[in-house]
Order: sequence, then C-alpha cells, then structure tokens
Amino acid sequence: MRVIGGEARGRPLKAPASAAIRPTSDRVREAMFDVLMSLDAIEDASVLDCFAGSGALGIEALSRGAATVTFVDSDRESVSAVEANLERVGFARRPGLRVVRAETLGFLASSHTHYDLALVDPPYRFAEWGVLLDRLRARTAVLESKGTVEVPERFTVYRTYRHGGTILTVVTESDPPEHVQQSAAGMGEEAST
Repeated sequence: MRVIGGEARGRPLKAPASAAIRPTSDRVREAMFDVLMSLDAIEDASVLDCFAGSGALGIEALSRGAATVTFVDSDRESVSAVEANLERVGFARRPGLRVVRAETLGFLASSHTHYDLALVDPPYRFAEWGVLLDRLRARTAVLESKGTVEVPERFTVYRTYRHGGTILTVVTESDPPEHVQQSAAGMGEEAST
C-alpha cells in the first residue's frame, strides 16, 4: 500500500495488523481520487476520514492539497497506524490534523463540524448507512461499500462506480447550510470560467 499521488506520492503506508481492517486497494483509491480531483473537491478542503483504518484515504487527501483532516476510528491499532503513517510520510506535524479514537456514529452525533469532504469506508458488514448519512455533515462524500447504498434526499448521487467487488458512491449535499451554499456557489462560478 502506498500514497498514489501528490506531494507524498509513492511513499509506503502500513495497514494495522487487525484482520477486521480492510484497506482500500491502491486501484480503488486511485479511481476515487481521480473523481475527486475532477470535482475540485480536495484542494484546501476540510476532510473527514471515517473508519480511518490505516489513514490511507485522509493521507491521500493531504498529499493532494487538503487543508485539514480529521481521522476517526474506534480501534486502538488503527489509531496507532494512522499516527505512524502520518510520521512515515512526513505529515505528522502539519497543523489541522486530528486523530480521534471514537466510534464513527457516536462521533458524528456529537460533532457540529461541517466538512468539505467526507471519505467513508466502513467494514463491508456495516449496515447503518441511514443513520450515518443522517448524521454526516459534508458538502461532498465518497461512500465505499459492497452493495448499493440508499441515499437520503438531502444528498444527490453524483455518480456510482464499481471496481470489482467495491462500489464507490459519490454524493453531494442537495441543501447545504446557508454559509456553505454561498461558498459552494463561488466555487461553481470559478469552475465554469
């Protein structure tokens, strides 16, 4: 496993030893970030990496220009792996990084932060997508799953991609909070010129 692109491109990452952790493959990560780069969803973004595991998704976002990343995982080994991988790629002392040991649904319930981008890669057995999406506050989100995810009305499905047994569903907020709508409108105007 390695960083696919950006500043830390090619640097190796280590997955936690736990058998319950299923890191996103390099191929799927590359496809995911190609889509996000085409949407201009990474540069200077505030990012949430849910079910962080090794931290590979959040680190990829940092490598490609994200401003801040919050890594959330309930597993002690995963939190240690995220911290070790941040050190490994030279990002550990960057401002705006948080590594939080917490259960993702509980973290989302207690957080009032609105993120530009959420990277959501739960274990394949995860079945609480409805609860997670009701609590998630993000302008854009990538949902990695084994099956189809039912998306609530406040999100719009931008596109769904299948890579082997993995489905990536890219969603955007249909009705973001007012302060987010204004900044998103500004981004849309820049992108169209």
